[in-house]
Amino acid sequence: MTAAAAIERVAHDIHRRGLTHGRTGNLAVRDGDRVLVTPTGVSLGEVRADALSVVDASGRHLAGPRPTKEAFLHVAMLRVRPEANAVVHTHSVHSAALSCLDGLDPERPLPPLTAYYGMRVGSLRLLPYAAPGDPAATAAVEDAARASHALLLRNHGPVVAGADLDAALDALEELEHTAQLFLLTRGLPTAPLSDAQVAALRSAAPRSAAPTGKALTP
Repeated sequence: MTAAAAIERVAHDIHRRGLTHGRTGNLAVRDGDRVLVTPTGVSLGEVRADALSVVDASGRHLAGPRPTKEAFLHVAMLRVRPEANAVVHTHSVHSAALSCLDGLDPERPLPPLTAYYGMRVGSLRLLPYAAPGDPAATAAVEDAARASHALLLRNHGPVVAGADLDAALDALEELEHTAQLFLLTRGLPTAPLSDAQVAALRSAAPRSAAPTGKALTP
């Protein structure tokens, strides 16, 4: 399956599962020295493989329709994570709700409540608020992405990188599920996994695709 066809399939899957709403959410896949991204103003349920945007390593528009204004998020993560080939960003309800809570630890905004969160997400970083599409957040995204493949944008939603789109979506969906569990149990005593338990799960987790990407150089 081509990179473009994978974007269409996963975009429709995200829309069908209700992981984002309206015309929100965007995807990107590394394609050599270029990045294919979903265009601006298009519902993920209407994304077509033959109507994708193409940007370079700095996010400059090269071909196709105008890219999502959040393309910089995707290229920033791919620049600093050479093992990743895809990025998924949604406005999933429970993750977005989590991003609005006060008092979160930026280095651990969500406790590892389940083994699957430990395997597929492992760690999560909370970024300070920035207006959607504001490229001034690029440095913060790069810094956080060096530490974790899963980011939570304050008052916004999750951004997750993976070896391929399926891996990125699996991790994002696990993040969303764990955020839901966290909100359901908030105020109740919970027993999150220890750091050692999470590390053991991460080291034993199978790779869904071999890391074939290389860091993008703007």
